[in-house]
Amino acid sequence: MSSNLVWSDDPKDKCPACGALKTQCKCKPKEEPGKQYNFVAIFRMEKNGRGGKTVTVIDNLPKQEVFLKELTKELKAKCGSGGTYSVAGKEGLIEIQGDKRLQIKAIFDKRGYKYKGM
Repeated sequence: MSSNLVWSDDPKDKCPACGALKTQCKCKPKEEPGKQYNFVAIFRMEKNGRGGKTVTVIDNLPKQEVFLKELTKELKAKCGSGGTYSVAGKEGLIEIQGDKRLQIKAIFDKRGYKYKGM
């Protein structure tokens, strides 16, 4: 005897806005962070002052810490390397260890972000 009906009270299965199950939720989907910003990222390679190690620097990003944190996390995971972000300067900045320009370019193309300096 099998039944297709499954009951769940798990909060992960419910929409935080309306409280309905996510499969039945009719709320508007949240806009992806970064789509609301108008920016052109600038890629550059740095080696000086880093003990001879190469670092891919992505500059001119929005100075929004949540956006930078999420993007850095995704880039580090998909590139398989370490990295960090900074909001200290005039613009946001992400540093990824190694020469990962081609992998980051593919991620930016998929997300629809504009960039220069490849």
